[in-house]
Amino acid sequence: MSRPLIGITAYYEAARWGDWVREAVLSPPSYAKAVVRAGGAPVVLPPVGPHAVEDYVRGLNGLVLAGGVELGAESYQGEQDARVPGPQPHRDRFELALARAAVRADVPVLAVARGMHVLNVAQGGTLIPWLPAALDSDRHAAPGAHTIQVSVTSRLGKAIGDRVEVVAPHHQSVRRLGTGLLAVAWAEDQIVEAVELQGHRFGVGVQWHPERGEDGRLFDAFMEAAR
Repeated sequence: MSRPLIGITAYYEAARWGDWVREAVLSPPSYAKAVVRAGGAPVVLPPVGPHAVEDYVRGLNGLVLAGGVELGAESYQGEQDARVPGPQPHRDRFELALARAAVRADVPVLAVARGMHVLNVAQGGTLIPWLPAALDSDRHAAPGAHTIQVSVTSRLGKAIGDRVEVVAPHHQSVRRLGTGLLAVAWAEDQIVEAVELQGHRFGVGVQWHPERGEDGRLFDAFMEAAR
């Protein structure tokens, strides 16, 4: 059986080769390695512009919306907070269009960290642009692990259980859920840590980075849907 073809979103960033510095398409290898371990064939998708998304989606069996810098507030008609690092509008536009196309085509989607925010905004949701100010605490930006509660009836809960310890430092969070999305995991303070797209073959967004750890159950479930 051939491996499912899995697209992974990526950056345009400056990169160095010896004395050369050039713009490059960059993706942390942990995403590709997680896809391979789960039985897929990874393909890195440069953010070339919304015109390419329908062609991408037609050729893919699944899509990973990868992590990265925070979404610009203009993507959800919000007000940009000065504390948020400069957004990357070209990547925002591309990934939002790609997410919408994948949802329309019922292509399995695993949305990681920033990717969860992309999926939420693509479905018409909004974000808290700077979570430390909203909570008067930077506890969600801390690098340490914390335990989250997962809905046992959700696809995510069936894959990883009802409680899981994650490392998920973030400065933004879901405020209003997008159309069709349901919150399925929460931190102790009820900040949303995972969402699922109802009625979709596989549409899961998580605030943490499952590609970095040894627990491959979420990628396994994603790959099963992509087959």
